[in-house]
Amino acid sequence: PNVGKSSLVNAILNEERAIVSDIQGTTRDASDTPFIHDGKPYIIVDTAGIRKRGKIYENIEKYSVLRAMRAIENCDVVLFVLDAIAGIREQDKHVAGYAYEMHKPLIVIVNKWDGILKDDKTMNEFTKKFREQFLYLNFAPILFVSAKTQQRINHIVPLVDEVFAHTNYRISTNVLNEVISDAQLTTPAPTHNGRRFKIYYASQVGVAPPTFVLSCNDPKLLHFSYERFIENTLRSAFSLEGTPIRIIARKKVSE
Repeated sequence: PNVGKSSLVNAILNEERAIVSDIQGTTRDASDTPFIHDGKPYIIVDTAGIRKRGKIYENIEKYSVLRAMRAIENCDVVLFVLDAIAGIREQDKHVAGYAYEMHKPLIVIVNKWDGILKDDKTMNEFTKKFREQFLYLNFAPILFVSAKTQQRINHIVPLVDEVFAHTNYRISTNVLNEVISDAQLTTPAPTHNGRRFKIYYASQVGVAPPTFVLSCNDPKLLHFSYERFIENTLRSAFSLEGTPIRIIARKKVSE
């Protein structure tokens, strides 16, 4: 609540569509607003703020939270809005976690950037702090904006387009297997009880998010650290900023 989501909607639309107030909980429902940007149609959804469960006092707020959750589930790209003045709050981690668990592409929007004293190190310091506290969102770009002054607001929709393209990105099977093969040659998986995880073949089976199946000797040998290595390898080889990646290890079926 009160991070400036409705103000951000108005700034993106460049008109007063959403009700704005300093009082928390002003936005009660998720509201859809269609708009056109550079000839392309979009729908932006302004959701109610999600508070800690212990602070959800009224039934109407419970329904607001449910509708906000449904908006996350149905959206193509999540704009995860933080308040630069308030900084990172514990509840922010829960809200980001919902989007991550739903495998949603995500852009971090740090709003009210005009409201803090800063120097040439402030942006990097905030980014470092965010990365440390949100390790699972290492794929998400961070944009520092001000709905009040319109600072960098014009960067949001182009970044949404970019992230949407990344989450729908398809990699040819030949190229994918070349990258995976090179990764295994340069950095083999560690051994476990004398056995080593080995990938025989990789294929992309889905998009939004990009989903990859690794045909292997034994899925149980895939340690999370090596899975992260495979993910980082794919990210460095292909345009996947802003989108989560799903990796599924399956035992190779003997012919």
